[in-house]
Amino acid sequence: MAKRRRSRKQRRKIKIIVGGTALVLTVLIGLYVGISFFFNDHFFFRAKINGWRVGGMDLQAAEEKVGDGVEDYLLTVFDRDGEKHHVYGGDIECSYVPDGSVEKLLHKQNPIQWVSAIFSPHESEVPVTMEYKEELISKAVESLDCFQEENITKPENARIEEGEDGYYVEPEKPGNQMIFENVLAKVKQAVSDGASSVQLTDEDYVSPEYTSESDAVVGAMEKIDRFQNTEIHYEIKDYEETLGKEQIKDFIEVEGFEVSLNEKKITDYVQSLASKYNTYADVRKFHTSSNDTVEIGGGDYGWIVDKPGEAEQLKADLETGKSVSREPVYSQRAYVEGKDDVGKTYVEIDYTKQHMWFYKDGELVVESDVVTGNINRDNGSPDGVFKIVYKDSPAVLKGEDYESDVQYFMPFAYNVGIHDASWRGDKFGGEIYKSNGSHGCINAPLEVATKIYENIEVGTPVIAYYREKVELTAENAKISNAFSYVDKEKEKDGNE
Repeated sequence: MAKRRRSRKQRRKIKIIVGGTALVLTVLIGLYVGISFFFNDHFFFRAKINGWRVGGMDLQAAEEKVGDGVEDYLLTVFDRDGEKHHVYGGDIECSYVPDGSVEKLLHKQNPIQWVSAIFSPHESEVPVTMEYKEELISKAVESLDCFQEENITKPENARIEEGEDGYYVEPEKPGNQMIFENVLAKVKQAVSDGASSVQLTDEDYVSPEYTSESDAVVGAMEKIDRFQNTEIHYEIKDYEETLGKEQIKDFIEVEGFEVSLNEKKITDYVQSLASKYNTYADVRKFHTSSNDTVEIGGGDYGWIVDKPGEAEQLKADLETGKSVSREPVYSQRAYVEGKDDVGKTYVEIDYTKQHMWFYKDGELVVESDVVTGNINRDNGSPDGVFKIVYKDSPAVLKGEDYESDVQYFMPFAYNVGIHDASWRGDKFGGEIYKSNGSHGCINAPLEVATKIYENIEVGTPVIAYYREKVELTAENAKISNAFSYVDKEKEKDGNE
């Protein structure tokens, strides 16, 4: 009986224990569920957002906490040189505007995991999105020291400069002038995003219009180099004439990035060529067949540089950028090249001695007495250095009061030339020309005219001179640029 009663007590005790345990578990479960329910709309106890403790806070409290630092907001603006500029939240009346990020964090946490969160606290970052006063943020950006006049260095374009060794490109200078609209837009975006800093880049700065790599700059330098790299060697016998970099540099004109050649300087250079190498009508010393020396100029013989043609050719050569070796452009050429452009083939006429010589390649072909223009009737033959213009056989010579048939005619000074004169028989030389001279032509015996005609070429020089001072006034002397031509009308006007 006693044993049976102890068993009953034991069973009662077990029931009590089991019941108590069940009650405790029920309470604990209820508590856990209740706390879990709490964390449906509250953050876990040890949660942090942006470094702020928000544990146990509901959404509104947590958002207010996250926005607590807005009044101390500071945006650092880094320029491209690494310098710092600041925009203060207080200056633009910043206020926090939740963007739903805190709410997402709250909904993201699993309420039933609140116990594990006690041992593994969760820290999160969310953007502190803000709003500001539009007019204040513009003023704040305007007041940054980088927008103050005294701190602004404007950009400078690359430019072409002339140095001792020629032209070169002076590189552009970027400066530090910012584009206000670009900077303001970036600052606004950064503030709206709650960012702590913003980096400015090249796009936020005023750029030079022209850099060293700009097409206009590169093209201009290519053109300059083309000009400067050209060298022109003039092929002129017995002379050295080279147009090189130093002189060419003087021709170049640069305005901005427009490159051209100075027309006047080229014209001046070509004029210097003409002055140096033209022999047309030059006064020259001539060693005569009588073994003395006379000075004679005038006439139409000699080299003439074609100044317009040479200027155009020179510009064309410079455009090529290559070295060129060529003759100058001539409008008239002499019979031979070199300093002695008369050479060894020529006709010599001594009007005073009334004698003529014809040399070919230094050898005397023929010489003879002649009869020239009647000096006492103002028909004196033109003196100077001329050239045979053409040859004609037979020919008819016509004047105002005469007409003569000749076998050979070789004009050299307008309508004055060498020809046979059968009407004179064998009377040539002496002083016939002073009383019974020609209208200006050189009368020669037929055999002499024949010899000359058969051996002479068009273009052969003719050197004709007086040994005494004469005054020629005939039209042929004027037109042929005779050395002793005198314009009586001009003399008369000058004496009045």
